[in-house]
Amino acid sequence: MDRFIIQGGKKLHGVVQTSGSKNASLPILVATLLTDEPCTIHRVPNLRDVRTTLKILEYLGKKVEYKNGTALISANGPLKNSLPYELVKQMRASFWVAGPLLARFKTAEIPLPGGCAIGVRPVDIHLKGFEKLGAQAVTANGNVVLSADKLQPAKIVLRFPSVGATQNLLMCACLIPGETVLENVAKEPEVDDVIAFLNKMGADITADAKGNLTVRGKSSLHGAEHSVVADRIESGSYMIAAAATRGDVVVNQCVPEHNSILLEDLQEAGVPLEISADSVHVLPYEGRVKPLRMRTAPYPGFATDLQAPWMTLMALCDGAAEIDEDIFENRFMHAPELVRMGADILTEKSIARINGVESLSGAHVMASDLRGGMALVIAGLAARGTTEIERVYHIDRGYEDLEQKLTALGADIRRYNPDKNEF
Repeated sequence: MDRFIIQGGKKLHGVVQTSGSKNASLPILVATLLTDEPCTIHRVPNLRDVRTTLKILEYLGKKVEYKNGTALISANGPLKNSLPYELVKQMRASFWVAGPLLARFKTAEIPLPGGCAIGVRPVDIHLKGFEKLGAQAVTANGNVVLSADKLQPAKIVLRFPSVGATQNLLMCACLIPGETVLENVAKEPEVDDVIAFLNKMGADITADAKGNLTVRGKSSLHGAEHSVVADRIESGSYMIAAAATRGDVVVNQCVPEHNSILLEDLQEAGVPLEISADSVHVLPYEGRVKPLRMRTAPYPGFATDLQAPWMTLMALCDGAAEIDEDIFENRFMHAPELVRMGADILTEKSIARINGVESLSGAHVMASDLRGGMALVIAGLAARGTTEIERVYHIDRGYEDLEQKLTALGADIRRYNPDKNEF
């Protein structure tokens, strides 16, 4: 398996372009199941999760063409309404096909999903919503079987503003004539981008002042063309990497307001920023960053996907910092690896207490999930000496051309496969 070899201690400098959002691309690609007409999606990042999603669409009966960040999805015969575990186990977002397939066939069979080992992340919110729409959900032999004689519009109040459940239920409701109302929904920019695409397909989705969504279902949707929104997690990760190395980096083609809490926290920690309409310039600074207390929360709060990279920055702070992970119950698996690199971190349940150190040192570490893996990359960039990171396939799930982009910023990072003994 591939590894990253990083020679740390170099300040990042230069300009980096933000890719299209992984977390918006996946549900938008899935939404093409709602029509047989061609859909063209631009700014789709070349990521492992995206490639898995395209394989899922092909398996289900779609014709897929993907080149230079543009995906053309069209009909290729009748659709299937079930997936094999071999595909689903690779990515939790594969469960999102349940909504479109249920809407089109009134039945769907999907294995319970896999993905990063950062918590239970149950699909019960999805299933209870589908039941409100008139479906029955039965779990047997590791599969969820959904079926309905007739789907009906409904009022659905989510017990938690789940991004996946919001998107899944939206897609299903688009093909149920009548008015469905979703309350306590996720308000992430990626959800807004999915809504924008669905409306381009002919859906009728509106939000009220409280963020509740009303879906006026249609009998069919048509093809559409769309460009995916910028990836706020990728752009935020590069901002944190620049801050951790005391670098001078312009993050371009991003949407700064989508990272407003992160930008406020960076500035409060002492990192100077210049913010424009579509870029953030992270400027160099002297000394060490100030310690902060941070708590993850649904958007517009601090993104849980940036918690791990933020922990790396706080590991270098001047004082005692604290992180409260309020979204997932098992998302500190990167902390012991940072400790191997010299960080002083103590975790207890959902709290991480960090005593900042002057510097980190290179070490042999292992990525256990996507964002935790990026935290180790940032640590390796900031550390003295050589860092070797195993299981970088986790990182490949969410960061397009990572080593190329970092190399262009002056980092010394190489991909190495010990089985083939080649870089």
